[in-house]
Amino acid sequence: MAVVRLRVICGPTAAGKSALVWRLAERFPLAVVSADSRQIYRGFDIGTGKPTAAEQARVPHFGIDVAEPEERYSAARWAESARAWMSEARAAGRTPVIVGGTGFYIRALTAPLFAQPPMDEGRRRSLAAWSRSLTVDQLRAWIARLDPERAHLGRAQLLRAIEVALLTGVPLSRWHAEGARAAVLPARYLLVDPGAPLRGAIVERAERMLEGGWVEEAEALARRVTEDAPAWNATGYRAVRELARHRSEVRTVLERVVVSTRQYAKRQRTWFRHQLPAGTVTRLDPVAPDALERAVAWWTQAEEDEDGR
Repeated sequence: MAVVRLRVICGPTAAGKSALVWRLAERFPLAVVSADSRQIYRGFDIGTGKPTAAEQARVPHFGIDVAEPEERYSAARWAESARAWMSEARAAGRTPVIVGGTGFYIRALTAPLFAQPPMDEGRRRSLAAWSRSLTVDQLRAWIARLDPERAHLGRAQLLRAIEVALLTGVPLSRWHAEGARAAVLPARYLLVDPGAPLRGAIVERAERMLEGGWVEEAEALARRVTEDAPAWNATGYRAVRELARHRSEVRTVLERVVVSTRQYAKRQRTWFRHQLPAGTVTRLDPVAPDALERAVAWWTQAEEDEDGR
């Protein structure tokens, strides 16, 4: 019996996932389902590396511009929508491929996901206001006592873990372990990572974004989006917003963006190293001479799995 395996192209930010997808799209009729927790927000375009309207016209994209900046958008909500987007892509004669670096989104499709715990919205807002001024190190000190399994995560995930632990009385890690749902889809992963050159790629991309209007975008967003909106958690946006308000120098902001992006990429690498199922991962250096050949072979193997050959 044929096993339909979901294609997932993943890896750290700035690794070259999108460029590889464009090359695959020249050979296969595919549609991209974005697994990027930053690209879901409308208006946050340049700093998230969102594909342009012209690029989206060339290759259908789903999961982009689906939420307002003030909305909280969970992995469970994304996974539910992703199933519908995948069906839409297949109905149009295209093969859906999940592309992105948000591991929690990817896991929501391919592994057990805990049920959303009930929380009082008033207490939630009060907690958000209290935690806004805390540094990442201070947040880690809190979560080290509340839910130590999650102390290595980034700011947004730390805030979520503190919120769940304090408002439900149960650590988020226990919600995951005890409130799991059944696995949803088996998958084959193409893990894109250039290795050491990623450090330089992050610098180059940050420079392009700043030269391409990121500051002006942040300035316009700051006029209409509240300061505590979840969309501002996208890597680098708060620093660029400060630059737009003339509180920082360009070089200082560039350095902050590069450091935070490298830290984010390190967390992504850690997640992919430990969370992807053994035997399902093909690792790919996107700048290697045979990168496209190996990516095509990976895609073709997935087709063979689906055909049951």
